[in-house]
Amino acid sequence: MSQLEELLAVWLPRQRWFSGKGIPIRQIRIESRHTLVSAGLEGPDLTLLIIKTGQRGHDSRYQVLLGSRPSRSLPADLAGAAIGVCQSPGGRPRVIYDAAHDVQLTAMLLERFAAPSGAGRVRFRTLPGERVRTGSAGRMLTGEQSNTSLVFGEDYVLKMFRRVWPGPNPDLELNRALSGSPYVARPCGWIEADLPGYAVPTTLAMLQTYIPGAVDGWVLATASAEKLMGGSGRATETSFAEDAALLGRTTAEVHRSLARTLPTDVLSVTAVAELADAMVERLAMASAEVPELAEHAPLVMEAYSEFARVDEPLPIQRIHGDYHLGQVIRTRSGGWVLLDFEGEPTVSVRERRRPSSPLRDVAGMLRSFDYAAGYLLVKHPGDEELEWSARAWARNNREAFCRGYADGGGADPDKHLTVLRAFEFDKAVYEVLYEARNRPDWLRVPLESIAAGASKPPVAR
Repeated sequence: MSQLEELLAVWLPRQRWFSGKGIPIRQIRIESRHTLVSAGLEGPDLTLLIIKTGQRGHDSRYQVLLGSRPSRSLPADLAGAAIGVCQSPGGRPRVIYDAAHDVQLTAMLLERFAAPSGAGRVRFRTLPGERVRTGSAGRMLTGEQSNTSLVFGEDYVLKMFRRVWPGPNPDLELNRALSGSPYVARPCGWIEADLPGYAVPTTLAMLQTYIPGAVDGWVLATASAEKLMGGSGRATETSFAEDAALLGRTTAEVHRSLARTLPTDVLSVTAVAELADAMVERLAMASAEVPELAEHAPLVMEAYSEFARVDEPLPIQRIHGDYHLGQVIRTRSGGWVLLDFEGEPTVSVRERRRPSSPLRDVAGMLRSFDYAAGYLLVKHPGDEELEWSARAWARNNREAFCRGYADGGGADPDKHLTVLRAFEFDKAVYEVLYEARNRPDWLRVPLESIAAGASKPPVAR
């Protein structure tokens, strides 16, 4: 193991976007490195690394934008991004660091889009006719993200896909399919690379227009729920049902656009039964790991059995795949924009690109409304009156979203309760496993939803 690999083995597990937390890294290897900026002995260098890690028999690949400077010239504001000190080929010590924090290097990165190149193993691409404005440095967005996003002024956001999978990333693919829609940020360009062992070009990053002044849907929802505190408002008064209904209509419009642009299909009755079997397997695995779930397994199994007996084909298409309130923003004009069409980041790109029922996205958003109410109850446990109000708040907004989705031309949730209920239980089972492993204090949120039958979708009308 090289000196750099040893440093990365210590640094990687501390990163928010590293997917193998809590599991020892048995192997680490730099599979490829690509020089993007070389400023000589005294200036900063920018190198793109593809790193392969091995953990308990599973291999993962990550990209790192690695900056390096002479050890005596590292700016103070980059001290927190330092990874360590390595000897350069000339024998001089250089500090290596996460270059996503370096405003000088990120500005140079944006400049590469202004003169895109189709040659070389790493290529900067832009859409036809796109002229990228330069002159601004990247500001890293904070928060819980499985990737890294850099905002350039009020013009662009560059999303770096930290975990690398072969082929085109669904986020780029679906945003390009929706280009021109008012419900997505316009894609402008992307970075792709030919990587060892991959037969197809791999998407490393996507450049989109930035939407200034937008507010995260999770922030809006939880702020609305917080108004229930202290009896300051009833669920009907504090509900943002109009916003939820508009979000439902927007979601349906996006689904319809994807169905017009990309291939669609149907699952046969046999394939639906096989899908139900996969849900049963996930339930068994989660119940074995989380004993609290096992006592509710009969209720969940009943829903899966009903789903397995659906006697008509199930329409499928490309969908968002990881849909919740944190994946939508409300713009200054009051409309909704959908973000992060990457899908579940822990699942392979091949699986994420498979068509699925759009009702799976609907189920994800319904679960998110329950989570917004649950967030309030986790913060303020033991208040029975607040719990009643929070549940009513979630129910009002779930109903509004379903109503809006049907009005927008999506499959009417009221007419597909069996399918939607199975998808929502499947999502809740996933949440139980996630919370048990990562946030035990939140485990009550999905468990209580399952126990109370909250996974039975509301009647849309």
